[in-house]
Amino acid sequence: MVELKNVSVTYSSGVDALNNVSLKINDGDFAFVVGSSGAGKSTMIKLLLKEIDATSGTVTVNGYNLNKLRKNKIPEFRRTLGFVFQDFRLIPSMTVYENIAFVLRVIDATPKFIRKRVPYVIGLVGLQDKVDSYPDELSGGEMQRVAIARALVNDPQLIIADEPTGNIDPELSYEIVELLKGINDQGTTILMVTHEHDLVRHFGGRIININDGEIVFDEVVAGITDELSEFEPAILPVPENFTEDDGLDAEELLSESEFPDMDLSDEDDEDYTESTETEYEEEIISDIPEESVSGITAEENITADDIIAAIAENPPSAENSESITTKADADEIIAAIMEQSEGGTP
Repeated sequence: MVELKNVSVTYSSGVDALNNVSLKINDGDFAFVVGSSGAGKSTMIKLLLKEIDATSGTVTVNGYNLNKLRKNKIPEFRRTLGFVFQDFRLIPSMTVYENIAFVLRVIDATPKFIRKRVPYVIGLVGLQDKVDSYPDELSGGEMQRVAIARALVNDPQLIIADEPTGNIDPELSYEIVELLKGINDQGTTILMVTHEHDLVRHFGGRIININDGEIVFDEVVAGITDELSEFEPAILPVPENFTEDDGLDAEELLSESEFPDMDLSDEDDEDYTESTETEYEEEIISDIPEESVSGITAEENITADDIIAAIAENPPSAENSESITTKADADEIIAAIMEQSEGGTP
């Protein structure tokens, strides 16, 4: 659940970004947040991610009172969230599989869980045939599907999608929203920020309009009844409270023929040692250049999205692709990435 009570935000520059805003989004809701540039949408997102604090009022997300949340509890809180960036923020040197698995590796998920969960969410977004592809081999719509899978892989209670259709072709925008709607149908709360009023009119639902830092409209409206038949979401049922002990096998969900280069069975578990996992992590982490995190002050306040955002600002290039960081340096890299969004503009 998301709840804002009489929340105001005033930046140090004197800009009043939000003014006495009250809002409640229940578990399982799908809500569009619309408004012009500078209306306060970005400030609301920063509040919900605990990137900034409210000047006054209270903010509660997924049972956490963000006004009282200690800094060392922020990563734990953020693991209840999924975030979809407008510009995808995929790591160029990683495949579709590795981009999604990276989020779970950061939070120390077990290798067995990763090998089951990642193929599963890849299937949910309909990218079975792109598992070994790199971002530069994907279309805009496919990259956004990877970004959605990455947000979904940790089974979050809430997914915040910030202009998820902003960088893709208009005809694909409906497909992406259909995908998010399918995820919502399985119980995940979705908060989608958009400026595309045609999408909002088409799908309908709860519309929250922010203008000059205030909510001027918050109603459920009917969408267009004639759905576009060509946009069918590639969604399979998401198990409730999915865990590695649920006994779900990726082979039951996605046939091995759709993953010709992957062994999804557990027959090799006896041969799968900690050293094997270490070697694989070293291979993935070695693609992250040291330049990606240079000059950033270390703090404990770190999540997978922080890492992805920092790497995206300095993606690997031909010149720095040889920069190698071992697993032993992973903690140092992760600790070096901190929040950059405190203060700023709405």
